[in-house]
Amino acid sequence: MKYMASLETFKSLSPAEFFYRNREIAGFSNPSRALYQAVRELVENALDATETHGILPIIRVYIDRTSNPMHYVVSVEDNGIGVPPQFVPKAFGQVLFSSKYKLRQTRGMFGLGAKMAILYGQLTTGRPVEIITSPVKSKRVYFFKLMIDIKNNRPIVLEKASWSKKKEWHGTIVTIALEGDWGRAKSRIIEYIKRVALVTPYAEILFKGPDNSYFYYPRVTTKLPRPPREVLPHPYGVDLEAFKMLIASTQESRLEDFLVKSFQGVGKRTAQDLLRKIGLPLDKSPKKLSLDEIKVLVEEMKKYERFKPPRADPLSPIGAELIVLGLKQILQPEFVTAITRKPAVYEGHPFIVEVGLAYGGAIESSNEPILYRYANKIPLLYDEKSDVLWKIVNELDWRQYNVSFPAPLAVLIHICSTKIPYKGVGKESIADVPEIEREVRNALREVARKLRSYIQKKQKVEETYRKLTTFVKYLPEVALSLEILSINPETKEKHVDREQLIDKLLKVLSKKISEVKVSRDLINKVIVSIE
Repeated sequence: MKYMASLETFKSLSPAEFFYRNREIAGFSNPSRALYQAVRELVENALDATETHGILPIIRVYIDRTSNPMHYVVSVEDNGIGVPPQFVPKAFGQVLFSSKYKLRQTRGMFGLGAKMAILYGQLTTGRPVEIITSPVKSKRVYFFKLMIDIKNNRPIVLEKASWSKKKEWHGTIVTIALEGDWGRAKSRIIEYIKRVALVTPYAEILFKGPDNSYFYYPRVTTKLPRPPREVLPHPYGVDLEAFKMLIASTQESRLEDFLVKSFQGVGKRTAQDLLRKIGLPLDKSPKKLSLDEIKVLVEEMKKYERFKPPRADPLSPIGAELIVLGLKQILQPEFVTAITRKPAVYEGHPFIVEVGLAYGGAIESSNEPILYRYANKIPLLYDEKSDVLWKIVNELDWRQYNVSFPAPLAVLIHICSTKIPYKGVGKESIADVPEIEREVRNALREVARKLRSYIQKKQKVEETYRKLTTFVKYLPEVALSLEILSINPETKEKHVDREQLIDKLLKVLSKKISEVKVSRDLINKVIVSIE
């Protein structure tokens, strides 16, 4: 029996078609997750378009039902810098076209999320995305209605228009119709908006759901985090392919100048020392390097110890002050503290760890700390138990810090970096990186020590209150007895007034109880409680 060998056929996929086929990679795996992910992606784009450019954010999020019970319209409006009209079609209709391909911290890394929401909406409802935008200082407002040509990864502009501004507005409004499940997604979306507001107390955020639920978070400060600045790559963070791409794009004709102009932390002396150590001529053209020479150069760069550490310029931490404001506004605790650590480095990438801690007040008691996880200011709501941050928080012996569970304790951890080490493509949990683990542990212990000091002081006050309560109960009787003893038997004149005597005894009592400073307010509080 003869068998004919079948011939395999080959074809290529455009980026749009690849992500269309694998949309679960970007979080659009089902209607519930897709609705949440669409809101998240559009809100994060809106925040990057405002605060990165020094604009106090005003974000409005609307979700409305359509005549189809499974279809929803998501609209997000911001007051950001707007999108120049010539870039709108590609910015919203071409996958892997973005302004975010720079070495600086942004919420989105690939410029993919909003376009995945558009693709998902196009797939499930067949309706185009609508964009209204007006750049800063523009005198006109621009409108586009477009879809994505999945096969060729290019925008299809269905309608476009423009009109003169009637009011001073700049920003962008993106409206997408997509299949969703509000019933299942509601709690996640509302929690996401709350957590965004928690780390952006400088933003004004309004959310309206399809069931007419409203959530409004007013701005409580006008202070913005410092904006990130684009920087050159650091030698420790560049691999072979990245180095080859830098060579392809350089205009430098000398290898020494190429190293100085293409990398941060490399000066002329450092470049000369490195090249002499390897044995490469300073004036050799980088484009004439052989593959073996490039390999040697990249390997030696990673071993070289005289490079300056990566700068923190491309990072934008929230800041301890803003974290405290956010925790106070959203959680209303009785005690709150926060810390921003100094920049650290892993694999050539700078990162900063920030930890906030809130205790008591309106926080509900639970059997473990309530954990708020953030990466580049993005709330992480899924895969909590697989995150290294969860492991660190729950491994800490909280008893050493006078915390016994159940307790009203919330912990916020934020990591910002030019490269967040996510565990998977879903970008919802942080991987176990020793440098990051060390920084998080040290920051967590520092804020926990401040909590321990607060609890100890609180316990001393409570103990003093108990002592005062016991003593003050007997003060009226003691004062009355002394008043009676001071009466002259013949004249019946009192030498001591009971009320004055009580005041004197209280002063003596407050001096005797020296564990904490006893104020008159505390004493009055005790007297009132007894009466």
